[in-house]
Amino acid sequence: MTISGARVSAKGPKGELEVTLPPILAIEQDGDFLKVSRHADHKQARSYHGLFARLVSNILIGVSVGFSKRLEIIGVGYRAQMEGANLVMQLGFSHPVVIEPPEGITLAVEGNQKIEVSGCDKQVVGQTAARIRRCRPPEPYKGKGIRYEGEWVRRKAGKALA
Repeated sequence: MTISGARVSAKGPKGELEVTLPPILAIEQDGDFLKVSRHADHKQARSYHGLFARLVSNILIGVSVGFSKRLEIIGVGYRAQMEGANLVMQLGFSHPVVIEPPEGITLAVEGNQKIEVSGCDKQVVGQTAARIRRCRPPEPYKGKGIRYEGEWVRRKAGKALA
């Protein structure tokens, strides 16, 4: 990890990330700990303080351990497979849906129903998972679609027959 002025950069086995702090904040290293402090106490300074403390924490975790999100595909005939680095999904459309991962993100498919998105940048991992989920979000009547692992989809009652 390197601190130069307002820029904090970290390099580890999973990659390299950096964050630049706004001028209202300061960062210092105290042994094994990092301390983010603010120069003022108004509302924006307090919100920046929490935000950038968490961003610094996330880059340190990301370059050492990494982040991942898991998705499940639910539905008859819905499946996913890898073609090179791209994710190709059959989601009931007349065409396959192809997702190209951004730089630094790896996609993996378990069986043909589970997708894992992993990388060192938490924001990009979450955004990529959301992009995949947006292709076919879970619908409330049968629960078919792409959902996060462990996500609970509230089901609606169907048409009532009289």
